[in-house]
Amino acid sequence: QVQVVESGGGLVQAGGSLRLSCAAAKSTFSIKGWYRQAPGKQRELVAGITSGGRTNYADSVKGRFTISRDYAKNTVYLQMNSLKVEDTAVYYCHYYNSYNGYDYWGQGTQVTVSS
Repeated sequence: QVQVVESGGGLVQAGGSLRLSCAAAKSTFSIKGWYRQAPGKQRELVAGITSGGRTNYADSVKGRFTISRDYAKNTVYLQMNSLKVEDTAVYYCHYYNSYNGYDYWGQGTQVTVSS
């Protein structure tokens, strides 16, 4: 059963841009942000956004990435500019199900930045 749909990953050269999307299938799902996990590393927060639109970012992406929310579409976007090789990772949408109170992850989308 699909709960969120992630899209927008791919291969891009360093300095390029990508936009990730995470669309929730139900109104009870509240998208909280994006995490990423590179090979051999722990999953880390990239950017978060509250229901009121407040945002926070990892220091490594500040000034390059922008997270935003489309309330009508129940979708959260991550605009990634000036991408670096070290941004290569699987990016996961993090969301909360207000029906049962649990947090979940999307299936992940691969972002690969080449030099």
